[in-house]
Amino acid sequence: MPRPDKHDPRRLSDLSLAVHGGNSVDEGTGALRTPLVMANSYALPEDPSQISWSSTDGGLYTRNTGANQVALQQKLAALEDGEDAVALASGVAALHAVFFTHLRSGDHVVVADATYEATFTLFTQLLPRKYGIDATFVDIADLEAVRAAVRPRTRLIVTEAIANPTTKVANIAALADVAHAAGALLVVDSTFTPPPFYRPLRDGADLVVHSLTKYINGHGDAMGGAVIGRRDLVQPIKDEAMVDVGGVISPFNAWQIMRGSVTLPLRLRQHFASAPELAAVLDADPRVAFVAYPGLDSHPQHALATRQFGGRGYGGMLAFAVAGDADAQNRFVANLRLVTSAVSLGHDESLIVHVGTEGPRVAAYPAPFREYGHLRFSVGLEDVSDLRADLLAALDATFG
Repeated sequence: MPRPDKHDPRRLSDLSLAVHGGNSVDEGTGALRTPLVMANSYALPEDPSQISWSSTDGGLYTRNTGANQVALQQKLAALEDGEDAVALASGVAALHAVFFTHLRSGDHVVVADATYEATFTLFTQLLPRKYGIDATFVDIADLEAVRAAVRPRTRLIVTEAIANPTTKVANIAALADVAHAAGALLVVDSTFTPPPFYRPLRDGADLVVHSLTKYINGHGDAMGGAVIGRRDLVQPIKDEAMVDVGGVISPFNAWQIMRGSVTLPLRLRQHFASAPELAAVLDADPRVAFVAYPGLDSHPQHALATRQFGGRGYGGMLAFAVAGDADAQNRFVANLRLVTSAVSLGHDESLIVHVGTEGPRVAAYPAPFREYGHLRFSVGLEDVSDLRADLLAALDATFG
């Protein structure tokens, strides 16, 4: 076994990489952690006349790249086993940055039909209207449908490893084969499946996108996004979407997310240990109309999830609904005392949000989602026995 070396990420285990990746001793103060650098500008050399004012090397201007951003990008690239990373203001900024950089007017994109709302809006409204980009939405689990959707102008296939909110699992290796055979790139939003749980680049994805706001930060107190992949694909995103459009992450948020990411592997263990237990409890209760969670044998992609994620778990997100109408869903949420009704996911506290049956995205959801709506449940770090008791007590109060 190679001797561990904190300066060589390839020699570190996941736990050690989360602690040491991207971190270095500060030359000015000797601090063991990269300090928070809130400066907008950096000292120029004696002769700055030959400087590229659009350089992303750092040490020039924070919109071009800040010190805390560099450290975070180094950690993210190491965690995902990618060549390079760019950290941006939010997860949506990261998605837009990929599409803005790697698409041109008249290009075509194949997109998973069950996808995050911002991705859906970008490809159904903004990008077609503003840039003439055409998108075909397909059942991403149907590989023949994906192949049939590809056109000569297809430049990207866009999917989530586990779909938000339906929990549909995409076969990343197979989709990579389809994309590359067509000369296209595979872009994977891996927000539900952060490293070390899953690394889509190892299965052939070209670019991986994260909302750093979620699991990687993990504390519900900082917003950011990232794109990780080959350097030749990431550098244009830095040049165009970061420097010239200005979607850069703030130094404080980069510092906060860097701090939060240290405990990522440990937090994932708890999230992923509690989620299947709670999914099973809900699935066995007759007052619950349905549960969508890849760890359940009844999930349509359970076998794929088991194979693709290598037995490391099935994620910390599940969708379900109690029997009844929208009022029943709302009463159930109101009866919860430990689980918090709020958007977002991957935080230390468990979060739940009631989503109804209206809206253009819903047509692509499975039948139970369309009938009942759903409750998107992000399982937090609380003791699983407390969470179980809260869910069951809320069911008792709702149907008592």
